Amino acid sequence: MNMKFFKTTLVLILFPILISSISHKFYVSTTNVEYVPEMQTIQIISKIFVEDLEQVLQERYSSLVVLNPKKETEADINYLKKYVSQKLKISINNKPVELIYIGKEYDIDMVNMYFEIENISELTSIEIKNKILFDMFPEQQNIIHIITPDANRNMILDKNHPDGLLKFN
Repeated sequence: MNMKFFKTTLVLILFPILISSISHKFYVSTTNVEYVPEMQTIQIISKIFVEDLEQVLQERYSSLVVLNPKKETEADINYLKKYVSQKLKISINNKPVELIYIGKEYDIDMVNMYFEIENISELTSIEIKNKILFDMFPEQQNIIHIITPDANRNMILDKNHPDGLLKFN
């Protein structure tokens, strides 16, 4: 058990460092999903490479899209929110839920997007469908970290397996 905890902790510490390198030759995003029972919420942070996200938004919506806090327009932000809301879907206890967009921030070459799901008094299952960037990069992998008071679990989603279901209790 201690070795498994050590390996998991090591991966969680090293992975963000590895994915934030300035140039990358792999396609990966991470999404942290944390259930906070005392607030009856699920808090979500998705970390995606800016360059890849900008490329898919330019391809889908407008060649003028820019993801840069100094240059982006309100339209660019709306395209970003629209794309992610179409590609990231979550069901809690077998019911689809609405992701409430909280905001975003840039961290070197990553964009961190923040969402929340409200009124979750109990978590018995969570299904996540994350198709972000699959339409642009077939080798894209979306890593999901799910944190609850009782368990931490991980999923790796790819184009052939874009969704995963976890049951609790």
